[in-house]
Amino acid sequence: MAEPIRVVLVDDHQVVRRGLRTFLEIQDDIVVVGEAADGEEGVARTDELRPDVVLMDVKMPGVDGIEALRRLRERGNEARVLVVTSFTERRTVVPALRAGAAGYVYKDVDPEALAGAIRSVHAGHVLLQPEVAGALLSDEESEGSTARADQLTDREREVLGLIADGRSNREIARALVLSEKTVKTHVSNILMKLDLADRTQAALWAVRHGLTT
Repeated sequence: MAEPIRVVLVDDHQVVRRGLRTFLEIQDDIVVVGEAADGEEGVARTDELRPDVVLMDVKMPGVDGIEALRRLRERGNEARVLVVTSFTERRTVVPALRAGAAGYVYKDVDPEALAGAIRSVHAGHVLLQPEVAGALLSDEESEGSTARADQLTDREREVLGLIADGRSNREIARALVLSEKTVKTHVSNILMKLDLADRTQAALWAVRHGLTT
């Protein structure tokens, strides 16, 4: 049997943390290994406990969720961060995703859907609720995004879709019958053409623009 997904909860409201813990502890494949009441403590606990997934609120006193995301990324912490928040504004969503969030869901998400979201980001997928994806694009961005997407070759689109599906270079090479070196070249070209920094941003870009497999 696979090891359970280790989760840390970061939220300034104790009642929220308690509710999340109560639900998650009945899941056979998820275990809550720690909690934190703000972003600073969240970073410390994540560094200490090395969970697989962090459930992170955005608006918290002191160090907020977005700054905590940035700090985790700077430290090279590999935990996947799923933002769970009540804030739906684009000015909150976009910075969180740019800071490295692997997913963004709202606090009114169905409990079973939340468990599914944790499993999904743990598996390497990028997860956005439909309304979150819609909030990311203004009309101007849509126009510019279409132009950038047109720069991709058919093969690069295939590779990008598999990146968004959480596949490694080796898995992509196997799926498309290519060498890993060729896949790495495609990934580099995708990042350059779309002006993106890494695979996570590429996966988010693919989800936002309907290029997933």
